[in-house]
Amino acid sequence: MKRGALLAVLPLVFGTATLLTQSPASRPAPSTTPIGTVQVESKGTPSKSDGDLWPSCWAKNDKLYAANGDGKGFSVDGDFADVAVSEITGTPGNLSGATISKGDQVGQIWSGGGYNRKPTGMVCVGDTLYLAVQDLALDFNDVPAATILKSTDHGRTWTWDKSKPMFSDHVFTTIWFADFGRGGALAPDAYVYAYGLDGNWRDSFDDTVADPQSVYLARVPRDEVQNRSAWKFYTGSGWSAKLVDRKPVLTDTRRLYAQTYGTNASNLSVISQGGVTYLPAQKRYVYTSWTEYTFEFYESPTPWGPWKHFLSKDFGGYPWSTSKYGGYAVTIPSKFVQPDGRTMYLQANVCPCGGGGIGTSVYNFNLRKLVLTPSVDTPASNLPGPDNLAASSTGAVAISKSSQSGSLALMNDGSKTGSESDFDDEVKGASWWGYEWPARHKVNNVEFTSGAVSAEGGYFTGRPRVQVRRDGQWVEVGSQTVSPAYPGAASAGANTTYTITFPTQETDGVRVIGLPGGTRSYTTVSELAVRFVAQLADGGFEGTGGGKPAWLFEGTAANGVDRGLGFAHSGANNGWIRCTCTGFSDLYQNVPVVPGTTYTFGSWINASANLPANQGRFGVRNGTTDLASTTFGAGTGYVHHEVTVTVPAGVHELTVYAGFNAPNKDTWIQLDDFTVN
Repeated sequence: MKRGALLAVLPLVFGTATLLTQSPASRPAPSTTPIGTVQVESKGTPSKSDGDLWPSCWAKNDKLYAANGDGKGFSVDGDFADVAVSEITGTPGNLSGATISKGDQVGQIWSGGGYNRKPTGMVCVGDTLYLAVQDLALDFNDVPAATILKSTDHGRTWTWDKSKPMFSDHVFTTIWFADFGRGGALAPDAYVYAYGLDGNWRDSFDDTVADPQSVYLARVPRDEVQNRSAWKFYTGSGWSAKLVDRKPVLTDTRRLYAQTYGTNASNLSVISQGGVTYLPAQKRYVYTSWTEYTFEFYESPTPWGPWKHFLSKDFGGYPWSTSKYGGYAVTIPSKFVQPDGRTMYLQANVCPCGGGGIGTSVYNFNLRKLVLTPSVDTPASNLPGPDNLAASSTGAVAISKSSQSGSLALMNDGSKTGSESDFDDEVKGASWWGYEWPARHKVNNVEFTSGAVSAEGGYFTGRPRVQVRRDGQWVEVGSQTVSPAYPGAASAGANTTYTITFPTQETDGVRVIGLPGGTRSYTTVSELAVRFVAQLADGGFEGTGGGKPAWLFEGTAANGVDRGLGFAHSGANNGWIRCTCTGFSDLYQNVPVVPGTTYTFGSWINASANLPANQGRFGVRNGTTDLASTTFGAGTGYVHHEVTVTVPAGVHELTVYAGFNAPNKDTWIQLDDFTVN
């Protein structure tokens, strides 16, 4: 069992997901709709069955066929076997079936003592079934051989080459197939597509073999699946009959749970035995992988890529509960993809030997709902107002690193008295709470309300930050301010609201993120609201963050922010403009507003002795048209300036500015504490 031996707080993940590859020149990628938001149930619905793994395929006869390891299959009154095949009918929550073959009827063991048979993939070509079976070490830590069986009588009998395995030497020995729906009717061509891992079916805890970090792809004519010489392997630009020529279609070197507090497994690789299902409504392929504590999701427009990681569903370290648990060998049976093309069901199960702490209740063919909402590639159209953009009507999906209860409904229930924790047994370097949308929204204000706080955690160490999602990547927002000031310690308090403001962002996701505090490194939340409001960002020049500043500049003068130099009207910082030049220079900011509303804008400005009277100007404009302004000249200290405007009809953004006409002498102004009311 891998154990972390690290003494410091670590980043959340190590490594990267490498997205490979380009489509072959002869097969351009089809037009596709990327995944926008994802919702995965925290528990599944069991069936009257016994066993694990359960790769499956949907035959032309409309039956689902699935193979399990170490169990009785769907005939729970029968005998145990290390591998069994069942025929299944019904719908999620109302499944029935029967075990139709098992044990020596379904493959053989090639590698001698210390190994048994495990099913890894199944594909239906019409009513012909193919099943990939591997030799798995009894300690689950290496896979030296695999072969593919064939059945022409709906799984009752199987044939295979009994002289040798199709794959050996730990190369391409964990195999699953692309699922193209009923009988493979949605297949794009006359091939069966097979994905393979080297070494092991998942992280090899004792490093007997290298952990799988790459997925490989092969294809074979659909009537020659058992003919090893007919297989061709993807090379990055084409196909080769030589296994040694293969190149990964996906490489992901991330490591999750680098260190845990207890004795749970740690430092886990993320590529594992799973499944690839084609979703015709989205014209998208989804690969479902997993780690000991997470489900991992990837999507692609073609079987060969480019593959993109789009979700980790984190169930936390053991023990789990009957209301929240993950699982392994995650697949999406195409038979249960609903007509809307968005709702489908994940199959995953938990072995009572695995440490999940929930007994045998999940050691069966176990389904949970998965909803994938396609992204909408249109500009944000929401206008400033009081609405909480986390409302369900916006399509918002709550997100977090993990969730102790398995439910994030508390984040938007209107109550600030509850508490949800992301304690998950990891010594983690990041904790976050937020929302994602299928379409872009304008946002500039987040209200984060903490949950319970103790010495073990519940607060951020240092200042929580806002990040937004752009093109699937999380980036930090610039010019963030927090009110009241966040202490970065347990004194942040329980059920206390902190408002984080920042310049307007157009995004399909927002989250509050930071380093979790306490002896068990976790944070809590009781409510999280996201808004797009009429506000001026970073009026005191105190904002932090790595993104673009709130204030923009026009003109020829030098400009910037004095940080901690003692020149501020209040706080530590102030803005400035200075030059020996001519012409008008100013700092300005575009502020969202509501038409017909009257606003009063204010600022504090100090001007040098060389500024002529009335050559400084503070005001508000609509485009290039001044709506209100006031002038100033040289001063001996900060002076407050104020203008009032009523927003014209149809206008949703005004520009506040402050600057001066330079007299070609060394002249400066200092600016601070801009406000809008």
